Amino acid sequence: MTHTTHEFDRFEDVRAALADPALVPERPAAADGPPGASVAWLRATVARFSHGEPHRRRRALVEAELARLAPESLRQAAAVVPGEDIRFTVVRTLAAALGMPRPAAVAEAVIAVAGVYFGGEDAAADEAVARLVRWPAAPTEVGPGSTEVGPGSTQVGPGCTSTEVGPDSTEVGPGCTSAEPVSTQVVPGTPSAGSDPTAEPVPVPFDAAPESAAGRIGLLVQACEATAALVETAVGNERLPLSRVLRELPPVRTTRRVAARATRVAGREIAEGDVVLLDLAAANRAHPVPLTFGAPPRICPGRAHALALADGLLRRPLTPFARLHRRAHPLLLPNAWDYASAAALAEQGFAAVGTTSLGVAASAGLPDGAAATAEATMSLARRLGRGRFLFTVDAEGGFSDDVAEVAALARALYEAGAAGINLEDGRPDGTLAPMELHAAKIAAVKQVAPALFVNARTDTHWASSHEDETATRLALYEQAGADGVFVPGLSDPAAIAELISALVVPLNILYAPGGPTLAELASLGVRRVSLGSLLYRRALAAAVTAATDIRDGRPTDPAAPSYAEVQALAYARQDRDPAAAPE
Repeated sequence: MTHTTHEFDRFEDVRAALADPALVPERPAAADGPPGASVAWLRATVARFSHGEPHRRRRALVEAELARLAPESLRQAAAVVPGEDIRFTVVRTLAAALGMPRPAAVAEAVIAVAGVYFGGEDAAADEAVARLVRWPAAPTEVGPGSTEVGPGSTQVGPGCTSTEVGPDSTEVGPGCTSAEPVSTQVVPGTPSAGSDPTAEPVPVPFDAAPESAAGRIGLLVQACEATAALVETAVGNERLPLSRVLRELPPVRTTRRVAARATRVAGREIAEGDVVLLDLAAANRAHPVPLTFGAPPRICPGRAHALALADGLLRRPLTPFARLHRRAHPLLLPNAWDYASAAALAEQGFAAVGTTSLGVAASAGLPDGAAATAEATMSLARRLGRGRFLFTVDAEGGFSDDVAEVAALARALYEAGAAGINLEDGRPDGTLAPMELHAAKIAAVKQVAPALFVNARTDTHWASSHEDETATRLALYEQAGADGVFVPGLSDPAAIAELISALVVPLNILYAPGGPTLAELASLGVRRVSLGSLLYRRALAAAVTAATDIRDGRPTDPAAPSYAEVQALAYARQDRDPAAAPE
C-alpha cells in the first residue's frame, strides 16, 4: 500500500501533531532479532518505538529508573575529560549514576548501539546489546522527597515531570527529542564511578526483566545522541543561555512520525500508515516556547536529568547565590523590609534574604507597585550591603520602562552588594507590560551586571485572563538571560509541574498558606519558594495585637527579642562573608 508523507513547519501545526496520540515515532524497518541480543529486539522493546499499553508499561519502568536519581547529583558529578568524546563522557557519567559496573565499557557498548539505533544493522552493535542487557543497574531505594513509581504510574521524582504526555506518548529518556539524563546520586552499596574498572559484571538471567533492561539501554542511547549534541552545540555558543540554544539551535531539528490510526492535523486528513515530517527548527523560529528536547507537549521524564548533565559538563560559572537554587531542596527565601528584619532572619540560618516591595513601600508611606519607591529601595539595599549575608532586591518593574534606566538601577544595586534582583511585568492598573519590553529589561540588566541573579516575575496569575500567556512569557524571559523565573499566584500542582517541564532555569513559587507545602513544592521540582510580604503583614498583625491586648487588659505573649539582642543585630552579621554561605 502506498502511504502519503505530510510535512509541517508552522508552530501551531507541529505542536498539534506532537500532541496527537495517533502519531507515534516510526520504528526502523527490520525483523525482530533474538531476545536480548540485537538492536532489532531493542527497538521492539523500548518505550520510544511503541504505543498504547506496551508504551505505558515501558514508560513507567523508565520513570522508576529515573525517580531514584536526583538531577542535581548528576550536575555535580559531571566533568569533562580532556580529549574524551563528549558522547563517551555523557554515557559513562549516566551509567555510573545508574550503578552499572564498568561505566567506561558500558559507554563503548552504547556508542556502538547508537550508531544503528535509528536505522541500520550491525553485528557488533547486536553483540553490544547482549552485553548491556547483562549489565543492570544496582537496585536503589528512592531518596527522600521522590515518589514511588510503579507500572501504570506517571509520577517521577524531584526534578522530573509528573505530567503524563498522553496514552500513546513515546518520548522517553535522556536524549529523546526532549530528553534528559540521569543524576549521579551515590547510594550505599551501589557501584560508583570509582568502582574497580576491571571487575566483571555479575550475570543476571535475561528473563528477569527484559523491558527494564531495554529501557535502561534506551536511556543511555538517547543520552548519547541528544544530550551530547546539546553540549556540543552549547560549547560553541557560550554567551547564549541554554534555553536559547534549545530554541535556536535544537539538537533535534526534525522528527518523523507515523500514523498508528487515521487522524486529522491542521485540517489535513492523515491515513493510517502515513508518514508525518515535523520541522521543529522552523516551528521554533515563530514562537518563543521551544518544541524540542523533552518539552511539552511530548514531555520526556528524563528532561531535567539531561539538562542537569549538560549544565554540569558546560560548567558555566555560578555565583554563591545562584548555587542556592541548585541544591536538593528549594531555597526558602524570607523577605525583609529593613536591616533589622534581614539580619534577624540571617541570624536564624536562612542562606539568603529577599526584600518585600510592599514592606518597603508601606514603611515609607508610599504605594506598592507604582514605581514610587526607587529611592527607598536603593537606600535599603545600601544598608543591607553593609551586612555580611546574601540578599536579593524586589525592584518591582525596575521603576521605569526605560531599559537603560532599569539597567543603571540594577548596576547600582549590584554595586551596593545585592546578589539578585526581582523584576516583574505587572503594572499598577492590573495589566501586564509587553513581554518584549520586559525581556529587553532582563537582557540589559545581564549586560551591565552579569553576576546579578535576575529573577523574572510574571504576574499572569495575578492579572485576570492572562494565565495562558505564562509559558510564553517565561520562555521569552529565560531566553533573554533570566537566571530564574517567578509566578506568584500559581499554586495548582499540575500546572506547576507542566511549567517546570518546559523550563531550563529554576522556578520560584510564592508560598501561600493553604497551598502546597514546602515539601510538596520540592517534590514538583520547584527550586525557590518566596514568602513575599507575608512576614511584614504578620509583623504588623503581631504589633497591633500586642498593643490592643495591653490596652484592653488581656494577657500578652512575652516572647520577643531583648533590647540588647536587637541592638546587636546591627553589628553581628557584618563580620561574615556571604561567599561562605552553604551550597
